[in-house]
Amino acid sequence: MTDISTPIVRFAPSPTGRLHVGNIRTALFNKLFALKHGGNFVLRMDDTDTERSTSEFAKGIEEDLLWLGVTWDRMERQSDRTELYDAAASKLREAGLLYACYETADELDRRRKRQMARGLPPVYDRAALKLTDEERAAFEAEGRTAHWRFLLPNHSGDPFETKRTEVHFPDLMRGDQTVDLASMSDPVLVRGDGTYLYTLPSVVDDLDMGVTHVIRGADHIANTGVQIAVMEALGGNAPTFGHHNLLQDASGEGLSKRKGALSIASLRESGLEPMAVASVAALTGTSADVEALSSLTALADVFDPSTVSKSNSRFEPREISALNEQILHQMPYADAQPRLQALGCDEGHVFWETVRANMTVLNDVSDWVPIIREGFDGAIIDDDDRDFLITAAKALPAAPWGDDVWKEWTTALKQETGRKGRGLFMPLRKVLTGLEHGPELAPLLSLIGREETLRRLP
Repeated sequence: MTDISTPIVRFAPSPTGRLHVGNIRTALFNKLFALKHGGNFVLRMDDTDTERSTSEFAKGIEEDLLWLGVTWDRMERQSDRTELYDAAASKLREAGLLYACYETADELDRRRKRQMARGLPPVYDRAALKLTDEERAAFEAEGRTAHWRFLLPNHSGDPFETKRTEVHFPDLMRGDQTVDLASMSDPVLVRGDGTYLYTLPSVVDDLDMGVTHVIRGADHIANTGVQIAVMEALGGNAPTFGHHNLLQDASGEGLSKRKGALSIASLRESGLEPMAVASVAALTGTSADVEALSSLTALADVFDPSTVSKSNSRFEPREISALNEQILHQMPYADAQPRLQALGCDEGHVFWETVRANMTVLNDVSDWVPIIREGFDGAIIDDDDRDFLITAAKALPAAPWGDDVWKEWTTALKQETGRKGRGLFMPLRKVLTGLEHGPELAPLLSLIGREETLRRLP
């Protein structure tokens, strides 16, 4: 296995849909590994599925990654690299390791069912290796086109006499792993239309790009045995692999595009902070506490592949919301100011520090600006509170106001009216803000100002 000081990792999404939390977990693990070890991160679009891949989805993937702070040192599109795959396929054919098959999907399905009915594993029987030139010509005369399978090295010379053939590899997250190639069908590398499936382009690109570490989901463990075999057949050395556990929804099913997993785009559009999403996606299912980290660099400091659980983990969307609030409630004004300005809601650091603890997403700040600037259409004042509020207007301290104006005002009202606690504060909150809840009234009063406060009082 490869062992060098400067790792090269890659994230290879298929642009057939938008990224979701499960996808981004893999991207983050690779990015965090690169940050932690001073390595390089390659973004590689697996767009060989020409029917389903679109430029819009590819652009969306880039937007999602950049929103989360996942930048790349190199970007490639597999659709631009077909010549490399053609050369690799030719090399395997010349070596007798890539062979033509003509079975239809229905025929293969029936064959598998017959094998299972006989108590045999549904492994491809390599029948295509027995075809004569005349039989191949007959199939092609019918209009069939060949798909091409890789001959796994799970035999001692006779491909019809398979034997247990173990591929061993150390895993960054799961320890030593073993895959038995005899338990698997020869993988299809080239479709009938000549396009490539995932395995060959992935192997060729990993070798060509010098990828040193492949970090991906545990659902690829069996694929790893095959890919190592293909790499060795092409004369290459396998990278180090790491297979992280998968995230599951509340029903225990894996997250996927098909099942409508939360997309990163939808989380962004709902106003969530990128580090809330990143922290939950990366830390769930590890020994580290799921907490809100300030940056990917900070997240990389606590990220340790060896602490990732081997069992799948439950993804709880509410954890993102909880971390999002933590991030906002602790966000310094300097960090918030550019975004407040973009929203037209920059009322200064006192305003931000006053209202931030009452927000679930940053856009909530726009609810508080009108309350400061122009008030509201009028609070509903209880008859029992009207006389109290009239007294409050008369007792409002004169300008200029100091930092203790709220304490000065409420102390005078306690002495004059005998009110205290909720009976004193709630009528003032309602008449000043129109709400029964919200930020501390002391800084709000200073932000509203004496003239506007008097206008709101009866």
